[in-house]
Amino acid sequence: MNGNHGSEPGRTHPGLARPLDTTTVTALVAAATAAPSLHNAQPWRFRHVAGGSTLELRADLERTMPRFDPDLRGLHLGCGAALFNLRVAAADGGLDADVRLLPDPTDRQLLATVRLTDTDRPDRELARLSKVISRRHTSRHPFEDRPVPDAVQEALRHAAEQEGTQLVFPDRWHVESLLDDVRDAEGRDDFDAAYMAEMRAWTRVGPQETDAAVDGVPDYAFGPSKRRGRAPVRDFAGRRPVPGRPAAVFETVPNLALLGTTHDHPADWLRAGEAMERILLLATLRGLATSLTSHSLERQDLRELARDPVSGMGFVQMVLRLGYGPAGVASPRRPVDHVLEIVPAG
Repeated sequence: MNGNHGSEPGRTHPGLARPLDTTTVTALVAAATAAPSLHNAQPWRFRHVAGGSTLELRADLERTMPRFDPDLRGLHLGCGAALFNLRVAAADGGLDADVRLLPDPTDRQLLATVRLTDTDRPDRELARLSKVISRRHTSRHPFEDRPVPDAVQEALRHAAEQEGTQLVFPDRWHVESLLDDVRDAEGRDDFDAAYMAEMRAWTRVGPQETDAAVDGVPDYAFGPSKRRGRAPVRDFAGRRPVPGRPAAVFETVPNLALLGTTHDHPADWLRAGEAMERILLLATLRGLATSLTSHSLERQDLRELARDPVSGMGFVQMVLRLGYGPAGVASPRRPVDHVLEIVPAG
């Protein structure tokens, strides 16, 4: 990955490691943490040795979800999305990021190392996405009942390919199958007390909770309840009333896309997370509203049914909902000093 705005006074020569100051490290991590994650759990930590040129991305295993994400696939997707944002911010700051995924098999929490160097050959394609990092939010609102243009679909497919993954826009019959799977998952949830309790643990309802929230899904981000329509939007309210929450009619034929990989190992999950965020940022840049629906993928038997047999996709990692409609609102974020550790050299 490349990214540089040219040489500046005081810079090291292109290709040489850049000692990172606290301001730069903080800015990179702030961009990274704007990434989406399952139930906005933000299951990441970052570590930097002062005076060095490397950032570590680590899993925060205290923020796992045994019912929703027993194999930590969702955790890896979120951390991969944060890694991509870091790459974008680095490119926008004139740095090249050399990423190594899972560099130490004895340390399961170390997901990636990112070594940053100066470059005189910027990755302008990455850098241009920097301006929409702060604008990308999950939208749980109705979208218009109109298709995503072919040219935009092709651009999003190419974005997935650039990260070593595959994006498929399923045909009508497969969309129907996916929607059936979501309804199946919703029906199972209603009878799974532990599942519902875990979702409640990651939602914030009422001013007392939302005003103090630094993670989870606040009620102001739930979006309207569904009066009619078939969009696969998880209702985080569950059975709890949310005063003042409106109801709305959602789209009848949602625009869905399947993001998948050839294999299904932790490194594939991280790459899928990077691809997911690249697609979401590019979609935002192209004027699309976006949301993620992992509902039917959280149960193994339904996840296997999500695969599109025509595409030859190996494993579905995420279902994306795209369209034209209201942008989502920002969900709370943990302060950078809660997720970044800077340790003294030596």
